[in-house]
Amino acid sequence: MAHLLGAQGLHLEYPTCVVFDQVTLAVDEGDRVGIVGRNGDGKSSLLAMLAGRVSPSAGRVTWRGGVRVGVLDQADTLDGTATVGQVVVGDVADHVWAADPAVRDVVAGLLPDTDFAAPVATLSGGQRRRVALAALLVGDHDVLMLDEPTNHLDVEAITWLAAHTKARWPRNAGALLVVTHDRWFLDEVATTTWEVHDQGVEPFDGGYAAYVLARVERDRQAAATEARRQNLLRKELAWLRRGAPARTSKPKFRIEAANRLIADVPAPRDRVELARLATARLGKDVVDLEGAGVTYDAQVVLRDVTWRIAPGERTAVLGVNGAGKSTLLALVAGTLAPTSGRVKRGVTVRVGVLDQRLGELGDVMDDRVRDVLARTRTSFAVGGKELTPAQLLERLGFASQHLSARVRELSGGQQRRLQLLLVLLAGPNVLILDEPTNDVDTDMLTALEDLLDSWPGTLLVVSHDRYLVERVTDTQHAIIDGTLRHLPGGVDEYLRLRAATVSSRSTAPPAPAPAAPDAMSPADLRTVRKQLAATERQLDRATAQVADIHTRMATHDPADYVGLTALADELRTAEQLAATLETRWLELCDQL
Repeated sequence: MAHLLGAQGLHLEYPTCVVFDQVTLAVDEGDRVGIVGRNGDGKSSLLAMLAGRVSPSAGRVTWRGGVRVGVLDQADTLDGTATVGQVVVGDVADHVWAADPAVRDVVAGLLPDTDFAAPVATLSGGQRRRVALAALLVGDHDVLMLDEPTNHLDVEAITWLAAHTKARWPRNAGALLVVTHDRWFLDEVATTTWEVHDQGVEPFDGGYAAYVLARVERDRQAAATEARRQNLLRKELAWLRRGAPARTSKPKFRIEAANRLIADVPAPRDRVELARLATARLGKDVVDLEGAGVTYDAQVVLRDVTWRIAPGERTAVLGVNGAGKSTLLALVAGTLAPTSGRVKRGVTVRVGVLDQRLGELGDVMDDRVRDVLARTRTSFAVGGKELTPAQLLERLGFASQHLSARVRELSGGQQRRLQLLLVLLAGPNVLILDEPTNDVDTDMLTALEDLLDSWPGTLLVVSHDRYLVERVTDTQHAIIDGTLRHLPGGVDEYLRLRAATVSSRSTAPPAPAPAAPDAMSPADLRTVRKQLAATERQLDRATAQVADIHTRMATHDPADYVGLTALADELRTAEQLAATLETRWLELCDQL
């Protein structure tokens, strides 16, 4: 494969820190690279150096002669006075660009309902992001560098973007470098993963899932090595302390040296351990929406929404940008009153909201982090231990020096973590997360998911992050044309419904619906309900069996190929049974 660009001995240093030291990389034809790492470790700086936008302090970046590189920045750099058409296709006449199938595909995928004559200044942040991405993708590039391309995109657009990047070049042509926290997208498009950490870049073969497995194995080996080292230290200290009294001078020195060595051992990887924070108990009733609707200036946003939210329910709400997801959450949270219907709340309900606007931090931006925490409770029980709010914050990835920083001085990801902590420490029993993945790196997302796995309250999530949605919720709903619809088939069913909706708008009105079938007799109805209940129990057992096999595979010795093959066969059988039961469950639901 031909070489496209590379880096040799890169060193990047700012007055306060060293970002990279002696980094050497190569990008060849056919490479599809996902770049991951914690916020602040240098992912965007790495792309900027490879793109030639930032000069390294030492080392060099080389491009093959004539290579064409396209870059999508996180920052919005669009000219607000230009129209959408001028940004995307320039001054090319409509009939010219419309005759190009590649341009048509990009416009249909990202800007299906956008007015090309609209000034960029009139667009929302999400629309501007789509315009910037479309302007890049209609160009002819050998290398695409995308910095958080899925920000502000909905599930439908992310799915299209993944398909587009996979089909954009032949298999062994072109190159893609993408920085994103969207792990589903990484798994779809990346064949190599670069982890940016500790002033370097470590490559892994495969997408996000393969990277996680490789990193777990790396960490396991490092943990085993550290355990052996600690064991040797303990033996050394035990031997020294058993030494004869006449030899206490030198052993004392060695004991102190060994103790210092133990004290210098770095803390383990940051993890969120807030799963046992005390939460208020929910009563029987949580929140019921009965025929609720919302209308703004004669425009219907939601209509006839009936949704009875149960204690412990874990639901994701999907929908395109502007469909009304945040409006629905506002109804549940009680910050918005319906214009029709009603919303009923249980007397014990305490709602906590993690919104997109960092609302909890608006009044404390000029306060120091330690002062913000001092106004909360003095201690919290986590894992059987009493921890201060500052200790909890450290478990969310903050260093001790961040406690003295003002909130506005924190990075976007750090502000997001602080906001999450304040929401959780308020002790809600209904937790609403509105785009919780914004400005959060993959390590923090993993920690957040680990927390949510054992959080005992009711959880409602709005997110375009498909990985997060499928990871932390049990059911999914979608807002389609102002109505709330349950999705037994999850995200895949939502994508099918959206495709059908878009297709139906471009065709003739559908034929009249067939007449409703005769109602079932009471006896038949009881029989179907019994079968449905039995199928649900069987499906729960089958799903639990699939989860158990996944757990056993994750902890199995990777060198035991025979054992892994047997587990894989067992997994296929369990998944086939679960799929059969799910199909039967859907059939019974249709009968009811």
